[in-house]
Amino acid sequence: MSEAKVTTSRDGALTGLKVLDIGTFIAAPFAATLMAEHGADVLKVELPNVGDHARRLGTPSEAGDTFVWLSEARNKRSVTLDLRKPEGVDLFKRLVAQADVVCENFQAGTLEKWGIGWDELRAVNPKIVLLRISGYGQNGPYANRPCFGRIANAFGGISFLSGEADRPPAQPGSATLSDYMAGLFGAYAVQLALRARDRDGKGQVIDVALYDGIFRILDEVAPAYQKGGYVRRRDGAETPIVVPHSHFPTSDDRWIAIACTNDRIFGRLATLMERPDLVEDPRYATNAARLKSRGAVNGMIADWTSTMTRDEALSRCSEAEVPCGPVYGIDEIFEDPHYAARGNILRVEDPRIGEIAIPNVVPTLTGTPGAVRWLGPTLGEHTETAYGEWLGLTPEQVADLRSRGVV
Repeated sequence: MSEAKVTTSRDGALTGLKVLDIGTFIAAPFAATLMAEHGADVLKVELPNVGDHARRLGTPSEAGDTFVWLSEARNKRSVTLDLRKPEGVDLFKRLVAQADVVCENFQAGTLEKWGIGWDELRAVNPKIVLLRISGYGQNGPYANRPCFGRIANAFGGISFLSGEADRPPAQPGSATLSDYMAGLFGAYAVQLALRARDRDGKGQVIDVALYDGIFRILDEVAPAYQKGGYVRRRDGAETPIVVPHSHFPTSDDRWIAIACTNDRIFGRLATLMERPDLVEDPRYATNAARLKSRGAVNGMIADWTSTMTRDEALSRCSEAEVPCGPVYGIDEIFEDPHYAARGNILRVEDPRIGEIAIPNVVPTLTGTPGAVRWLGPTLGEHTETAYGEWLGLTPEQVADLRSRGVV
């Protein structure tokens, strides 16, 4: 069990950075969360009485919001504001004047419709960095199409590669994979834009499409097609360019992953299997040959791993320096000592629901490691304090705005 606990430290690499998160669901809000983990003051701007749809995405918790919200809105301060109202727009511009970054992931053209597009925002604050994440990006013939993670996974090319060869395309692990990838690239891009701003004093727009990150991680799929016409297709657990590189069964009805990425590693595996003849056999001696004999190679390895339990197979492979690993379910992750030693699972005590386990901050920095200070807040929890700190509004002024539905 992990011993990692929540910390109250507010110091981080991005301490002092002011971020406005006006997005919904996962993509742009995840980018803001990554910044909040490292000290940025992130105001989560939500529609009064409604809030971010992520509050209702996933499994409900005793807190009223889902586990998705509690985990992914960590460290943010929730304020309410109706951006559809003229007075709400005026208040938002006042926030922008104090901010460094705005994160949004509405359908292209939405901010312009509300009167808070790039031209309006940079007129208020020429140094503002605007992160825009949308399904298909801000330009192109599909820019105005609605899109969610599943659609981006499919459009980006990874769904076509997922699943067994004789079965329909499968979901690549999670429908939200593209949301998280877009958020990750978005957070990275914000840091680039801030670095550039340090030099020239100017803000800029970052344009990330949901499918961009998916397409970017498809290794050689694009050049292999362009140069040779090769269309990679579904191949189950296999890796099309290396053999053996797959999942193999064990005697206790579990699975291990083995990855022999070169002939030298395959030689170590052959020795471990007491089959030194394999490295001399022209059908198996090189990766190019093994690609043509994939079924035979995988069959021999599966027969071998099936004679041992998963722990036995893992131990023997590790001792022989053959890259291997267990194919884990989440219950096994919670039991693994390596996850515990590295504190990958963070346990946070929340006043609403008690202790909750969430993925810890990534990456780890030795000097400014980042932290989780609280879980996703209740709707509008920080409206008074944040507007007071950022804009100098009094509780009475906030109450007046609330009475008129602006906040």
